[in-house]
Amino acid sequence: MIHHSAPKALAILALIFGITFTADRPAIALDMVLPQETEKYAASDLPGYKLVEQHCLMCHSAHYVKYQPHSSSREYWDAIVNKMKHPFGAFFPDEDIAPMVDYLVRTYGAERPGARP
Repeated sequence: MIHHSAPKALAILALIFGITFTADRPAIALDMVLPQETEKYAASDLPGYKLVEQHCLMCHSAHYVKYQPHSSSREYWDAIVNKMKHPFGAFFPDEDIAPMVDYLVRTYGAERPGARP
């Protein structure tokens, strides 16, 4: 006769044995060699250029902006930069957001020279 608590007991035993089987193995560090960065942000006299180099390269390649639509509006870039801060947790002051957005939209987005309206 199977008792109604048997599935619970089996789950608890599986958890205990799972922890037991993995707890005796120490975590190991993996060595990773990342490819060398080949992309650079487009140089500019805009104040946001240096801020983008300083803040954005901490987490991702400069390739990231090349994958964004060239028709991206100021609102789009503002949403992207704000998303990097909240919820992704990028560390840069709020006062850096506007110049970074300005650089991104004027260099890679809808306000870049030669962009079609």
